[in-house]
Amino acid sequence: MAEQDLPSIVDQNQIRPAVVDPADQVLEALDPDRGRSEEVVQAQNLCLGFGTKTILSDIDMSFRRGTITALIGPTGSGKSTFLRTLNRMNDRVAGFHREGDVTFDDQSIWSPHHDLLTLRRRIGMLFQRPNPFPMSIRDNVVAGVKAHRIAKGKQLDVVAEQRLREVGLWDAVKDRLGDSPFRLSGGQQQLLCLARALAVGPEVLLLDEPTSALDPISTEYIEALLATLVPALTLIIVTHNLAQARRVSHTTMFFYDGELIEHGATQELFEHPQHANTERYVNGRIG
Repeated sequence: MAEQDLPSIVDQNQIRPAVVDPADQVLEALDPDRGRSEEVVQAQNLCLGFGTKTILSDIDMSFRRGTITALIGPTGSGKSTFLRTLNRMNDRVAGFHREGDVTFDDQSIWSPHHDLLTLRRRIGMLFQRPNPFPMSIRDNVVAGVKAHRIAKGKQLDVVAEQRLREVGLWDAVKDRLGDSPFRLSGGQQQLLCLARALAVGPEVLLLDEPTSALDPISTEYIEALLATLVPALTLIIVTHNLAQARRVSHTTMFFYDGELIEHGATQELFEHPQHANTERYVNGRIG
């Protein structure tokens, strides 16, 4: 993404979500009881694996509503497996098995009371590489809105504009909403995917290395944008960029060799790690 493709990072008014408009009223009607418990997601004695291999063991962790948590650790330490479990993305992977539980708003995500489609609306996900759908820019934004029957007719245009404004993409695409998203730059495509995820009104957003394929300008912009999404949303982000983890997160979890080694306030974990492997990792001696 070229610098001219982005609103000024300094101008926070460009990227702050709008106050109240019809789109927000439509989305708020979905979950009038949103935002109740302090701990929105909890993992309890969670063990994850594929086939005969165990990936993670005995994970106990709570995620406070309205905060950003970074998941760090070497490649293969289980971060992405854990992240994808939180909205059941691993369920159909061959050989996937788990013990223990994950609760969302105090109810197991595997409970029959949690419809899978609804769960994935409430716990959304942004992937490492942009994955626009093969449809127009406008239709990309409202694809989930239509699937969940959140809005219809002219309301869809209101939602599309609101979410594109929220991610700072509106001015760049407002005159070509019918164009293919694949004509956008990589950074713009990732912003479009973020707008699509936000359009269905999630409460939790999972991000799997969302800026690893982007240039520094796009990365800086998206980091600034993520900061505007809390406390309205809870964000959980996997990143190999330790500087990014320090910049964007309130809490950090360090995974190593299939275990959750240490977690706590980000500044404290980086500056005063309690475990030797944590200290070695955050200082660049392993990983």
